[in-house]
Amino acid sequence: MLTLSKKKELFVMLSISLFFLTCGCAAIVAGGAAVGAGAGTYLYVNGELKTDYPYTFEKTWTACERAVADLRGTAVDPMKGISEGTISAKINEEPVKLIVKYKDKNLTTVGVRVGIMGDQTASKLIHHKISDNLPKP
Repeated sequence: MLTLSKKKELFVMLSISLFFLTCGCAAIVAGGAAVGAGAGTYLYVNGELKTDYPYTFEKTWTACERAVADLRGTAVDPMKGISEGTISAKINEEPVKLIVKYKDKNLTTVGVRVGIMGDQTASKLIHHKISDNLPKP
């Protein structure tokens, strides 16, 4: 049987553990992935680096296609719908997937995953290439 002191100690330990389990991932994401850039703020979650671009879906899609071409992507497989699409390719022998989603008239979200587990640095490079291919204000 646990004493009152031991119960309190166990409760505190479980509370602290629960805090780190629920907040730990968000803290890592906020600390490691919220990086300012020309496109805005990046969010790195589960191997995918996402950001919003203040451009129409069509302009953003075209910039993504050009970015893949600039990086000499091979085995390029674009699948475009009305409000979202994906571009799968191989860049430097790594599988790359760009997920482009309409968010608003002049706002489009692009997620980039490089490799199976994700590569944040390579994904940032691709996002920079996308930004380079968007019209300048």
